[in-house]
Amino acid sequence: MTGSTHTKPRARSLFSRLCMAAMLALALALAVGFGGSLHPAFDSFAHLRVHVAGLLGLAGLAAFGLGLRAAGVGAVIMAGLAVASTLASPFWHSPAAAGADVAQQDVARYRLLQLNLRFDHPEPNRVLSLIARAQPDIVTLNEVSPQWRLALERIAAAYPHRLVCAASAGVGGVAILSRRPFAASAGKACAPGGRFAHAGIDLGGTTVTVAAVHFGWPWPSRQAAEAARLAPVIAALDGPTILAGDFNATPWSAFFRRFVADGGFDTPPRLGATWLYHALPQALRPALGLPIDHVMTRQGVRLVQTRNGAHAGSDHVPVVADFVLDPPADSAPAATIALAANPDGIR
Repeated sequence: MTGSTHTKPRARSLFSRLCMAAMLALALALAVGFGGSLHPAFDSFAHLRVHVAGLLGLAGLAAFGLGLRAAGVGAVIMAGLAVASTLASPFWHSPAAAGADVAQQDVARYRLLQLNLRFDHPEPNRVLSLIARAQPDIVTLNEVSPQWRLALERIAAAYPHRLVCAASAGVGGVAILSRRPFAASAGKACAPGGRFAHAGIDLGGTTVTVAAVHFGWPWPSRQAAEAARLAPVIAALDGPTILAGDFNATPWSAFFRRFVADGGFDTPPRLGATWLYHALPQALRPALGLPIDHVMTRQGVRLVQTRNGAHAGSDHVPVVADFVLDPPADSAPAATIALAANPDGIR
């Protein structure tokens, strides 16, 4: 009996020490993530901030149950503050609400769909059906592998204007598909490596540059180097611009915030998680996934409704963005097709 009595306190003491060590390690990982502007290595921790905070919160609750009440409460508070730092400001803003005023106006409204296809998608027809249902004017795609180049020929009639970039290596290039014609006066090009492309598209007489991008993983991978290499190309894109793609970066990371600011883009709306490892149940995506697919605009293109689309078998879900073009400052708004003839306002 005596041996058993002494074993329980020793086991409890061991669990307490392990719990304290876990809390310290997780708290350090959270703190390092806030130093992302100092070095890309620190920023890599930031992308997983919500996941680390969740683990820290659980460790804090366990510590509280083991009698480490002050440490446990502190860990839970730190975890909560870390999660709060990832929320949009104001966090109650709904991306859908931004389109309420535009819906009442007689303005041309367009739709873009962004999707990382997954280079080895076993059921491409699911994606093609999704595009047919969403009826976007413009589609930007990532991981366009050779098998996807063949599959996309099935929607060539619906999207006859296209720029498909072959990747020199890896999972495939990017592509831009459009119902609307490419502007004759604007250029179109694929960057070396096939992970960035841009094309001028004629939208009701206005040329809008649409760009598609697929950045690599964060440090120690090549994400920061790719962004630095593309920075002058993106800066040279003139006039109304939309940039969409798989950034492999969360919106609260230093990399993403710096990219948006340096590129002169409007802050894109926050969305739910767009990526989850394909072998996991999609029901877990809101809790365990990451928001790494984004659509952003500048110079007279305004997003009015941005949302996640339906799952179509990829490890990413699409981002569907409805947008309008602001009239030039020196001209009056032009009348467009009446909404009565097009209830959704999509052209």
